[in-house]
Amino acid sequence: MARRAFLLGGSGQTGRALIPRLQERGWDVVVGSRGERDSPLGVEHVQVDRADTAALRQALGKGTEVLVDFVAFEQEHAEQLLALKELIGSLVVISTASVYTDHEGRTFDEAKTPEQFPRFPIPISERDQPTVEPGDANYSTKKAAIEHVLLGQDALPSTLIRAGAIYGPGGSVREWYFVKRVLDERRYVILGDRGQSRFHPISTENLAELIWLAAEHPGRRVLNAGDPGPPTLLEISRAIAAALGHDWTEVLLPTLGEPCETPWSCPRPVVLDMTEAAFEVGYRPITTYEPAVRGTCEWLVEATKERPWEELMPRMAEYMQDSFDYAAEDELLRGVVKAE
Repeated sequence: MARRAFLLGGSGQTGRALIPRLQERGWDVVVGSRGERDSPLGVEHVQVDRADTAALRQALGKGTEVLVDFVAFEQEHAEQLLALKELIGSLVVISTASVYTDHEGRTFDEAKTPEQFPRFPIPISERDQPTVEPGDANYSTKKAAIEHVLLGQDALPSTLIRAGAIYGPGGSVREWYFVKRVLDERRYVILGDRGQSRFHPISTENLAELIWLAAEHPGRRVLNAGDPGPPTLLEISRAIAAALGHDWTEVLLPTLGEPCETPWSCPRPVVLDMTEAAFEVGYRPITTYEPAVRGTCEWLVEATKERPWEELMPRMAEYMQDSFDYAAEDELLRGVVKAE
């Protein structure tokens, strides 16, 4: 008899990559989300709002071997899952690498200057690195609160996955920062810190691989999620330009700051240790950034042909509202040329 996987909020980019992996290994897949969706072949879709616990209970029916939660954002969501534990064999819950803090207490969300940005070891280990205090102050503290609840109990095996910068077709992706510049035929790209920033990305293909392995091997644990050989900002810009057959001049400035801030820009490197994932569930990456990002770029190009990008990616549009000030970039470049 096939095992059942319930993907809560599973209609997004990572769910798309996860569904075929589960199906190929004999799982029946149910996707639960708020909107009406065209489900892939062989996938049941249930329209459910996770805020309605009674509706979620009904959607779970007689139960599921694993529930993968893509939309756990509040402590109450963790408590809700535990209240339904008799219907769930195990959990895989997506958390974030931004829960990490350095040994001096510096955090992602509170850093307002380069000096305040955390100074992490390379790489960051789940076992040794402290995390922010659980609470409701911001995104990271809320994720930490979810982790605290689920890891503090033994009734329901729970894997928390601390993901880096997720990218893949079908969702809000940071890669639009460079893809839009290619589509706008920008002939140069300005990168601060000489393009050496590293904020660990994770392909939805690799993330899906880790999730199904965690589903196959239930346990109480935390696992990092990042691509092998995390690229620098310069390598990311080159990979995206190459994927779209574009050529531009790289202007590498020594410092970070406007107008050359990107979604990967950070004063100090953020690199995740993937040893624990390999040890705990036998994880092996199936792709690297350069080949994986091609699908993301192609999806972005096609998806924005008939639909405004702000409508397609509302969360990313809010984040990137000042990212395409080409007039400011041109002015900066003129100043650089004049100085030389």
